[in-house]
Amino acid sequence: MNNRIFHAVALLASAAIVSGCASMAAETTASEPANSSMSSAELRAAQQRVNELESALAAKESDLAAANARNSSSSISTSAADASLFPPNPKPGQCYARVLIPAELQMVSEKVLTRDAAERIEIIPARYEAASERVLVKEASTKLEVVPAVYGEVQERVLVKPASKKIVEIPAVYETVTERVIDKPAHTAWKKGPATVQASNVLSQATTDTGEIMCLVEVPATYKTVSKRVLVSPARTDEIAIPAEYQTVTKTVVKQPATTREVAIAAQYDTVQVTKLVAPASEKRIAIPAEYETVTSSTRVSDERMEWRQVMCEVNLTRDNVMALQSALADAGYYKAGIDGIIGAQTLGAARKYALDKQLPAGSNYVPMEVVESLKIKL
Repeated sequence: MNNRIFHAVALLASAAIVSGCASMAAETTASEPANSSMSSAELRAAQQRVNELESALAAKESDLAAANARNSSSSISTSAADASLFPPNPKPGQCYARVLIPAELQMVSEKVLTRDAAERIEIIPARYEAASERVLVKEASTKLEVVPAVYGEVQERVLVKPASKKIVEIPAVYETVTERVIDKPAHTAWKKGPATVQASNVLSQATTDTGEIMCLVEVPATYKTVSKRVLVSPARTDEIAIPAEYQTVTKTVVKQPATTREVAIAAQYDTVQVTKLVAPASEKRIAIPAEYETVTSSTRVSDERMEWRQVMCEVNLTRDNVMALQSALADAGYYKAGIDGIIGAQTLGAARKYALDKQLPAGSNYVPMEVVESLKIKL
């Protein structure tokens, strides 16, 4: 019993190692720059994947140890639940990977009613035709016609402004009169000089202590002519009669007043195009059949499950086998890099794309044996 458990642990370890075969091969050749096709980021991702697989392997070993403890006291075979931890019917030299098989769906087509049967009503319009018809446009009638008045012109003398009176103010009348008046009256004055000089104007004379003669002389009056305005007649008012004013005008007068007369108007007819009803409007009922549509839906056929699949591992991942895989993928148009015999990200990616296109089992970090068989590679 212990030998079978250890053999199962070895197989499980091989399957875990296979999942990281590509990464381990890349790490083995990382020290050879000439042959390496993986970047440092890919190497780190591969190392991380190896670490995850190692952790998973440790968990499986723990489960196996517990199972061994439960079965150590008996020789009962491993239960169906424990058997799922190991590949079924493993063979020496083969590697297996436990993969998740997604749920299987099946497309089911169903005919469903999209619209119920109905009825459409079509209206057939009335039918008309054109015809000529003589119709009365205007009935006979009478009308009053106005005979205009006759006018003539006459001349007439009319009063424009009646006679009246007005008070007129007559201003005062003045006259300018020239008059000679005394400017300085006659008077006497003393003057020096001999009396003979003064002649007859000398009234008396006197002798001063200096021997000069002072004469009392008579100075005659002086006159000047002045003008002054004197009143001839005072201001007054007078009443003046204003005669009436007349004007001859021409007026239009009625010689014969306006009259009316009755005039007969005959009826008026016209030929017009009329539309006559030939057939009245009607309706037509048309049955509309029900409409159906085919609807496709997905139905779950099987639930998702875990399954062991045979994969390429370190046993058969030799350089020759990897070169054969790369060559076959290149011939199929999936591998573009150089054929170097190194399992790397490009080789795994090409194998995965090929598997998906061919609807075969596919893995991101392993190559299923179905891909190898589809490419007709003999390992």
